[in-house]
Amino acid sequence: MIRIITDSTSDIGLDYAKELNIEIVPLKVIFNTAEYKDRIDLQPEKFYELLENCDALPTTSQPAPQDFMDFFEDAKQKKDSVILITLSSGLSGTYQNACMAKDLVEYEDIHIIDSLCATQALRIIVEKAVSLRDKGLSVSEIIEEIEDYKKRVAIFGIVDTLDYFLKGGRLSKTAATVGTVLKLKPIVGLTKDGKLDVFGKARGTQKATDKLIDFIKQGNEIDLDEPVCIAYTGNNTSIEKFENKLKDELEIKNVKHGVVGPVIGTHAGPGACLITYVTKK
Repeated sequence: MIRIITDSTSDIGLDYAKELNIEIVPLKVIFNTAEYKDRIDLQPEKFYELLENCDALPTTSQPAPQDFMDFFEDAKQKKDSVILITLSSGLSGTYQNACMAKDLVEYEDIHIIDSLCATQALRIIVEKAVSLRDKGLSVSEIIEEIEDYKKRVAIFGIVDTLDYFLKGGRLSKTAATVGTVLKLKPIVGLTKDGKLDVFGKARGTQKATDKLIDFIKQGNEIDLDEPVCIAYTGNNTSIEKFENKLKDELEIKNVKHGVVGPVIGTHAGPGACLITYVTKK
């Protein structure tokens, strides 16, 4: 059997994971001394409520090697093949700890893919792997397809402030200064090597959305036969205008929706709108 595993930053809830027949390794969110397993002990709605009312920003913690070993040992015992797709190594040590766990388990039929992505982008890659598995492709065929596919997946968003990324250590102080000007909305995204960067800024959400659309149009064309996902952090008050504008300008027909979960939400903060899509080959 081919077992597909990912981590909780894919923002795939437990019920949906069961539907996909995959397994989730949770990261953790820590508020003061209280530790929560992402999307197990703490769901997005409750997380953003806590975030709004907390005195000190929460921190996040990647899975320890042992967290992966529990899954790997079980697969080894049952002689299952494992494909694990993780959060970008440019954002977290999750991938490195998974590799360490594989070495400790000493089982060759474990295959670890660094998605170079996060949140809904990671979700889309995992869903692709599931569809390939369900079509009957072999482990090597799935890995080859996913290694190519992940290079085509893009994720960009408009955030209220870069303070959360700065305090969480995901951006340098120099990069984060763009967020200090009143009403400037930064446009952030992941680079090809899976690192967070600022791609632009504009005064107000509407102008930032226009600028984001221009940026997307200047890049590789969106493959409309592949999923497009719109997501948000915190509340969805501004997501409808954001989505409608993107649909109109980019001729997007079918859209998946998602909520950015506690771990990525810790670093992005509330009030962000994101788009994930796949470019044409």
